Amino acid sequence: MRAATRTTAIAAIVIAGAAACGSTSSGGTAKVSSQGSAGTSGAAVMTGSGSGGTYLTDGKGMTLYLFEADKTSASTCSSACASYWPPYTTTGAPTASGKAEQSKIGTSKRSDGSMQVTYDGHPLYHFSLDSSAGDTKGQGSNNFGAEWYIVAPNGSSIEKGDSSGDDSGSGDDSGSSSRGSYY
Repeated sequence: MRAATRTTAIAAIVIAGAAACGSTSSGGTAKVSSQGSAGTSGAAVMTGSGSGGTYLTDGKGMTLYLFEADKTSASTCSSACASYWPPYTTTGAPTASGKAEQSKIGTSKRSDGSMQVTYDGHPLYHFSLDSSAGDTKGQGSNNFGAEWYIVAPNGSSIEKGDSSGDDSGSGDDSGSSSRGSYY
């Protein structure tokens, strides 16, 4: 009996570990996936605001980021990158609200077949260390070969300042990140 219990526990750990390594996990699918309301399956792109101005969020208020290495609407973030920076994906047509513009919203097919939400041609991502609506812990990070920034409603990156209730940053506007390169 003892060997069977240990085998079951090991299997559970392996399954949980495999789920955490998926391209849209890290922090849980519920946190990084946002479904539309009223029975729609499209993701929502909304806006939040903080000291750095107005920026894009998902339907749950979780901050959305762009990756400076993405030069087209096709994502260059996969594998380990996507586990720290989960792509914002959708199964239906994404919608805009707040100051987000519907005409700037699109999708791009990822290598795993999922559809990533784009805004003004930029693939959108969450940051796995943002745990609450309004967190911007990834702002200004330089990871996986380029910088990560929150996105303004006009589609440009907001590169200076800390845009909301993230108490973990230094508030340094120098362009360098106090969060370091931990990848």
